[in-house]
Order: sequence, then C-alpha cells, then structure tokens
Amino acid sequence: MNRAFSRKKDKTWMHTPDLLARHYIAYSAKFLGSTEVDQPKGTEVVRDAVRKLKFARHIKKSEGQKTPKVELQISIYGVKVLDLKTKDVQHNCQLHRISFCADDKTDKRIFTFICKDAESNKHLCYVFDSEKCAEEITLTIGQAFDLAYKKFLESGGKDVETRKQLGSLQKRIQELEQENSQLKLQVRAMEEQLRAVPMSPASSTGAPSTDVFDMVPFSTASPVSINTCGRPPPPLPLRSTEARRDLFGAEPFDPFLCEAADFPADIQSKLDEMQEGFKLGLTLEGTIFSLDPLDSRC
Repeated sequence: MNRAFSRKKDKTWMHTPDLLARHYIAYSAKFLGSTEVDQPKGTEVVRDAVRKLKFARHIKKSEGQKTPKVELQISIYGVKVLDLKTKDVQHNCQLHRISFCADDKTDKRIFTFICKDAESNKHLCYVFDSEKCAEEITLTIGQAFDLAYKKFLESGGKDVETRKQLGSLQKRIQELEQENSQLKLQVRAMEEQLRAVPMSPASSTGAPSTDVFDMVPFSTASPVSINTCGRPPPPLPLRSTEARRDLFGAEPFDPFLCEAADFPADIQSKLDEMQEGFKLGLTLEGTIFSLDPLDSRC
C-alpha cells in the first residue's frame, strides 16, 4: 500500500480527514474501461493497459460511440464508479483490493488503478480520462489509503474485518435482488401464458356456464321446462282480431294472399281502359310494353 504511493509522500493531502472518513469526494471523468493485467502493480503494467484501452476507444469513436461519463466517489472504504446521469453503481472497488494507483506523466488527463476482482480473483486495471483532475484524483485515493491504514492500526484490524463482512452482505443482497427480479419476470410470463390459453367450453365439463351474476344464460334453442305436476302445459292464447289491425284500424297487408278486389265502377272502367291500352302497345317514357293478359287472380 505504501509502495503504490511512495512517490507521493512529498505531496500534501488535498482534503480534510473527516471528509473522507465520514463522507466521500466526488469527481467526474470519462471511463475508458477496464482490462485484465498480469501483475498487481507496476508502471509498465498500467502503461500497456492504457495503450490497449486507448486503441479500443479510438475504434469505438470511429464507429460513432462516445466515451461514457462517470462519477467517482472516493472514501476510506473504496472507490465507486457511478453512471453520471442515473447514479447507478457500475463498479464498487473496495480499498483493500486496490494495489496500485498512478497518473500518466506523458498524458496529464489519464489516471489508473489496479483492483483485484472479488469474484474471479483477477487483477483489473481501470483507466479514466480527466482533463484537469487526474493528479488530484490520484492524490485523493492515496489520502484515503493513508487514513484507512491509520484506522486499521487504531482498531487492531477489527475494522477491516467488519468492512469485509459488510461487503459480503452487500454482495449477497445484490444477488438476491437479481434473483427476485428474475422470478418476477418468470411469474409475469406465466400469467401471460395463462391468459393466452382458451377456456374450456361448459359442455366438456357437463356443467352449464354462468354469467357474472352466477346465472345460467338464456338460450332460445333449448325450451324452458316448467313443472306442471304431471298435467300438460296450457295452450298459448290466440291473438284476437283486434290485435291484427294497425294504428289506423286497417288490417295489415299480406303480400302472399292475392284475392280479387272489388273497385268502384269508375275506377274499374279506367283500369279496363289501361289494360286495353297495354294490349295495343301503350308507350311509357319511350318504352313500348306489350303485356300478356293479366291473371284473373290478381
């Protein structure tokens, strides 16, 4: 831990100890990414990692992809990498797992640190780009190391063990939250499948289907059986002749019944004249009609 910041001993710390111990220092930077390295420390190790990630960034930039902006939260417990807009934690690097930190002297914007991954136990080099705060961020991480080491000596190592337990509990909580979200998705998919399955008809079960009021729906196809205690049902009442008349007291016209009609003498004579005219070829609107003798029934 001291070797990683041996070249910074002549520098004065940037922040008060209480600010790093009780809160955190936030910086904004561009995150170039992380890559696996063979060694937990070394200038050449981070230099190769920076060269590799810079090349990858140029390729992404040529494809139109922008370098994501992140927020770094530095405290005596570690370095958190958060999305700048959503504030979602992307990486949580505990301080006791960081083995090396340095800023690039050839490029004043670049700073890096190496952290051992908790799951894979691989050493990952994280590379960031900050236009004005690269050296300051490196000094802040060094100050956090110094304060954490002093606190470790004062507590006799108990504080480190407590942080490790808290870290494992937080990791377990994240795993349970992920499992819970996956189970919710599965339950939602099963509900959608149940909605898509058609309901079986009532005839297959033998019981009639009912409506929302638990009533059997009425069907005109099946007559309603009335219990008459063994007697035949009463005949339906016949409709009276008065019911066959309309509002004006006239009987409704039946087109299927065509009987001989009795007309007055003057109207009958005019009808006879029209009939004779049609026989001789009466012209209506430019068309000549020649009708056969009318049926005597109509």
